Amino acid sequence: MSESPVSARMSQDEIRLRISELGDWFHNLNIQGVQTAPNHFLGDYPSFKWQRFQSAIPEDLTGKTVLDIGCNAGFYSIEMKRRGAERVVAIDSDPAYLTQAGFASKMTGTPIELRLMDVYSVAQLKEKFDIVLFMGVLYHLRHPLLALDLLHQYVVKEMLVFQSLQRGNRETCHIEKDYPFTETEIFDKAGYPVMHFVEHSYSNDPTNWWIPNRACAEAMLRSSGFEIVDNPEEEVYICRPKRKTHD
Repeated sequence: MSESPVSARMSQDEIRLRISELGDWFHNLNIQGVQTAPNHFLGDYPSFKWQRFQSAIPEDLTGKTVLDIGCNAGFYSIEMKRRGAERVVAIDSDPAYLTQAGFASKMTGTPIELRLMDVYSVAQLKEKFDIVLFMGVLYHLRHPLLALDLLHQYVVKEMLVFQSLQRGNRETCHIEKDYPFTETEIFDKAGYPVMHFVEHSYSNDPTNWWIPNRACAEAMLRSSGFEIVDNPEEEVYICRPKRKTHD
């Protein structure tokens, strides 16, 4: 599933109509002067978040390949292509989001390869990417640690750009490698990694399943084989696969 790299031209009234036909948008994109989600409850999202961490990603991505997991309407995919990425592969499990992303790709003249698939299927790509975007996906998964393991094993070559909603205590603390069975107080200590389980719904979204605190998000990344090299925004981490050491 892909779109033409040639920027299409439509009147603003035609663009507004097409945006409306494509349903509710979560990404507020500027398409030839028309916003896709001007009344977003978070404001100009995800643009305002992008402004906070964009400097942590190279401005020149010439020759680089990018995988955008859970691409939604394609905001980050388009930004990567604007920085000169050779290829941007964008995947999502929701065909409605991919249709929106295809329209945005066509109208902005930024060619993106769109595929209907979920994060658990990334091994099927049979390719490692220089940069992998994993933005706003983790807390929508029933098996989040499995997803991170799969990213590390199959698709991340140089850089993982990770973002997750976080709730709970913002502190971190030193955790020993092991504790005796009789140790119980550590689990109540501020800064201990905690993952909050949402049994029913959160923010009117029944796909919100697991929401980590800060310590848990960082611990999960390390546990899956990633090294955190930067934390440019409260919820955003720039990671790389841990380098193997030899005795």
